[in-house]
Amino acid sequence: MKKVYFDNAATTPMREDVINHMVELMQDNFGNPSSTHAVGRKAKAMMELSRKKIAKHLGVKSSEIIFTSGGTEADNIIILGAVKDLGVKRIITSKIEHHAVINSSEFISEKSGVKLDYVSLTKEGLIDYTHLEQLLAESDEKTLVSLMHINNELGHITDIKYVGELCQKYNALFHSDTVQSLGFYPVDFTDVAVDFITASAHKFYGPKGIGFAVIKNQPKIKPLIYGGSQERGRRAGTENTFGVGGMEKALTLAYENMDKEHAHVKMLKTYCIDLLKETFPKVRINGLSGDFEKSSHKVVNFTLPHPNFQSDMLILQLDMHGISCSKGSACQSGSQIGSFVLNEIYGENQHGLRVSFSINNTKEEVAYFVKTLKQILD
Repeated sequence: MKKVYFDNAATTPMREDVINHMVELMQDNFGNPSSTHAVGRKAKAMMELSRKKIAKHLGVKSSEIIFTSGGTEADNIIILGAVKDLGVKRIITSKIEHHAVINSSEFISEKSGVKLDYVSLTKEGLIDYTHLEQLLAESDEKTLVSLMHINNELGHITDIKYVGELCQKYNALFHSDTVQSLGFYPVDFTDVAVDFITASAHKFYGPKGIGFAVIKNQPKIKPLIYGGSQERGRRAGTENTFGVGGMEKALTLAYENMDKEHAHVKMLKTYCIDLLKETFPKVRINGLSGDFEKSSHKVVNFTLPHPNFQSDMLILQLDMHGISCSKGSACQSGSQIGSFVLNEIYGENQHGLRVSFSINNTKEEVAYFVKTLKQILD
């Protein structure tokens, strides 16, 4: 059976060069970086070199990077730490953020009484910057704004440079979850007024279980996990050196090949949208996922006016034909109330199909997907 993987917004396959690099580290550089002997020092040196390379790609200081288990932990470190350790009294976020941001914000709001405000969306599902400024202007309480760079369901791009400028204007802290953008868009954070950045390696062809938080000029944030003094006392536990090395390798390759790979994936998205519109004249491309200036080059989210389209059976039927895709965030799989992102834009019980492409996909796979979808729905 033909196998087609179109769920690259959920996770990406590791590059072969990354796998080989990690195997080499496992064989020849297995030491504990906290150990003072030669084997430990070798592991420490590799980890710190990786930290410096990642920092250079982002335009941040290596001392500002904390390695974590992934994006969810990194988001929690920032949001919970901002309230507990930095005196934040109000959080502004949106209702289409990743659940790592939404749920941690709701948790700390309920536990500590910090005010939680949600910025409105435009009718297309973009952040309403006018409303964001209104929220920032209405209070002088210490505020954290947490808005993702690229939405994981629709691919909508937030203008984080402009958000950073607004936050500077009103003396607010700014956190951006860049899990869906890092490695795909050349953002230089020396030019963006952001205080906190979070990322995860498995989204850019790296290993799972490793990510990082960038914390700028905020030394008072304390760890969520207590134990040893790893990561400058901000994240206890023996570091995942193999993961760190693999993450750096994946990010370096992503930057080296960015233009060529971006063009290939963008071509697949264009072809998919054109073929969907040709095959299903009544298709709705959700939000602005068909607008390349305002959405990610790799995500297409669409809805069809068909009674079987709302059923999880559609995902299973596609899977039976060897096609892997999703109805939205993998962290929300199994939900029967539709996509929480689409519900915010179009109303309750909205269902969409999300296909997201990688450097490994082909036009032939796109054609097979659309043909198979038509066969299932006919």
